[in-house]
Amino acid sequence: MELDPAFTTTLSLSWEDIHRDSRALARLLKARGPFMGIVAVARGGLVPAAILARELGLRHVDTICIASYGDGTRENMAVIKRIEGSGIGWLVVDDLVDTGGTARMVRSMLPAAHYATLYAKPAGRPLVDAFVAEMAQDAWLVFPWDAPERV
Repeated sequence: MELDPAFTTTLSLSWEDIHRDSRALARLLKARGPFMGIVAVARGGLVPAAILARELGLRHVDTICIASYGDGTRENMAVIKRIEGSGIGWLVVDDLVDTGGTARMVRSMLPAAHYATLYAKPAGRPLVDAFVAEMAQDAWLVFPWDAPERV
């Protein structure tokens, strides 16, 4: 896979990084709850949402599924599965807010939800209510579920 020249650094995250940062996010969110349940933004939000559900004692877990194609603009995004309602009382979880395209789409569907991500880049950061770490806009994050298989 060839890296886009817009990204000057690559950061490979481990499963341990994701677990540690998800637990840190849970500690941050405990003071902001309680929440009725979690909405994971599939696919990147699935793993953090599972950890947060455990840490926050939530059993109601749902998904919103959005596919983005190419540049991540609204014109190139498709909602595959949505959730009804305003999102009040719900915690929306994703792995990363980058340019903010997915976050804007989710916010338009669930405007009252509390939106949390593990990592936030400057362009998308204003769209989330909570995050663990800010990353450089030009950093390419490789999540363990996207990493090449090691033999």
